Amino acid sequence: MKFVSWNVNGLRACLKKGFVDSVLALDADFICLQETKMERSQGPVDLPGYHQFWNSAEKKGYSGTAVFARQEPLSVSYGMGIDKHDHEGRLITLEYPEFWLVDCYTPNAQNELARIGYRMEWEDDLLEYLKSLDRTKPVVYCGDLNVAHQEIDLKNPKTNRGSAGFSDEERGAMTRLLGSGFTDTFRLLYPDKAGAYSWWSYRFHAREKNAGWRIDYFIVSGRLGGRVAESAIHPEVQGSDHCPVSLVLN
Repeated sequence: MKFVSWNVNGLRACLKKGFVDSVLALDADFICLQETKMERSQGPVDLPGYHQFWNSAEKKGYSGTAVFARQEPLSVSYGMGIDKHDHEGRLITLEYPEFWLVDCYTPNAQNELARIGYRMEWEDDLLEYLKSLDRTKPVVYCGDLNVAHQEIDLKNPKTNRGSAGFSDEERGAMTRLLGSGFTDTFRLLYPDKAGAYSWWSYRFHAREKNAGWRIDYFIVSGRLGGRVAESAIHPEVQGSDHCPVSLVLN
């Protein structure tokens, strides 16, 4: 079973850059998108054989998530059931007989950590949400989580220390998540692999220099760890400032 996650940074723009061909080539059972910046009615996404689930922000052209699934789920929910978190289209949960699939676009802490207080509220509430799901069946949690967890996860850790995405608070939240029975699948397979990034700034030719950050993840309930066959990053796929990441579970 193959999963793909991709922050497309505006799906309408990404569609003009070969999105459909790119995701079909990855041949996934589940395609989880973040930062769609659109509503389903604003343009067709032609992916035959997939059921489509959209959670768009109330603010037009902002945030948003979508999941394309070959198998119809038992149930679908949008948001985490907490009003202050459920207006920006950041979360979709699909239930299947053997697992939950959670697609997430984590709020950015913003310049000078202007939104770090809200970000930490989100992290605390999301952790409780994931733990509540995990009590009933294993979780596959993915998306742009807007944090590079360790120094190995970004090109320039010293100069970015304390910046949004590499603050002590955000990194600590990821540490708490992974200490609560969840596993970062990429680091499970590649604990020491450096230079593996999923996002690059559009400035300073960052992508061609591979001066990036690994902020897109597949995280699973620990009891799924033994079923992780592959956890990959696909920097060759263009169309966004992020590239897709993928997971294969046996």
